[in-house]
Amino acid sequence: MQVIAFDADDTLWVNEPYFQATERKFCELLEDFLPHHTVERELLQTEIQNIKLYGYGVKAFILSMIETAIRVSAGTIPASAIEKVIAYGKEMLNQPIELLPGVETVLESLYGKYRLVVATKGDLLDQERKLRKSGLEKYFHHIEIMSEKAEDDYRKLIRHLDIEPAQFTMIGNSLKSDVLPVLNLGGHGIHVPYHTTWALEKIDFKIEHENFRQVEQIDAILAFL
Repeated sequence: MQVIAFDADDTLWVNEPYFQATERKFCELLEDFLPHHTVERELLQTEIQNIKLYGYGVKAFILSMIETAIRVSAGTIPASAIEKVIAYGKEMLNQPIELLPGVETVLESLYGKYRLVVATKGDLLDQERKLRKSGLEKYFHHIEIMSEKAEDDYRKLIRHLDIEPAQFTMIGNSLKSDVLPVLNLGGHGIHVPYHTTWALEKIDFKIEHENFRQVEQIDAILAFL
């Protein structure tokens, strides 16, 4: 049976808007030290440097915000501000799960016809919590929470599922993480754009590949699956 894998954040449920809303609050918190756009740039640079240490997700984001606050304030940021940053992170971790339109219809339609998989990256505990709260866990044959989504990571997943790359289809909102690595391995990639994308997930070129499709909304995949 062929495998269809789904990214989680901003493919199955809302995620990036919570990060952007928190980033705006963080920039406001530091406005006495630097302008908003400068704080945004400093935070992104910190996140890039910390990915290899902390990976992805809310906890990594909190640590990067704290580090950025200390650096841009030259160590003068008060403990009360650090407490606020931690509170922002806890608020993100306690957000309700908002499924994106068409997701449950798609999973109900595909369930039993394909082996369905979640292939996502991020913090293990947080992603497990979101999946549990989403009510979608029952549809999936396998859950893979990855530290990174590069070709080697997908190769290991495909090997674990005991299939050929051509039998694997990945659906997600990120061309960089969800589509390109899978196409490079000989699998299929379906891009479902989300209205906002993290800067590190953007690419600046157009994909031309026989195994690539793009749909505007996730339930459109039912027309050809």
